[in-house]
Amino acid sequence: MGWIVFIVIVLIAIFFISIYNKLVGGRNAYKNAFAQIDVQLTRRHDLIPNLVETAKGYMKHERETLEAVITARNAAVTGLKNASANPGDPNAVQQLSGAENALSGALGRLFALAEAYPDLKANQNMMQVSEELTSTENKVAFARQAFNDAVMTYNNAREMFPNSVVANMFSFMPAQLLEIESPEKRAVPVVKF
Repeated sequence: MGWIVFIVIVLIAIFFISIYNKLVGGRNAYKNAFAQIDVQLTRRHDLIPNLVETAKGYMKHERETLEAVITARNAAVTGLKNASANPGDPNAVQQLSGAENALSGALGRLFALAEAYPDLKANQNMMQVSEELTSTENKVAFARQAFNDAVMTYNNAREMFPNSVVANMFSFMPAQLLEIESPEKRAVPVVKF
């Protein structure tokens, strides 16, 4: 009788250890997926000063727009640093999402204004940076999708019974999806030069 109780206790312990390990694996998966977003957003943020510097020579009268792009870029860099420190923090991910939306809006205004400058549109450096930025935007979209998939898998695992018992015992907090609020902002910025 003692052996049966011992075996049952061991099996229950193995069951809970298995659940715990699955939750840790899920958390690590979404953190890794966020690291991929970090790489692509950092690349995006690094391209923007080159874009602004190229446009600055042609758009001397558009200083306000150029400054808005740099301000939005700096806010996005700060948001990325905060979210990278803890990709599971819903507030940090929400701030990053807002900062990236503001940056996309500022870039959209810059590209719209650039249409009025034929020499800028024909500038080789501007065309190259714009192409790299568009490519990076696509990579950000794929990385965001992978992150959101990993977050959904983790959140599902932590909310389902009996995993929810283990998740609550060991303080596995829900992770936040990286979302963009409006369908218009979901589209990759169109760059025409």
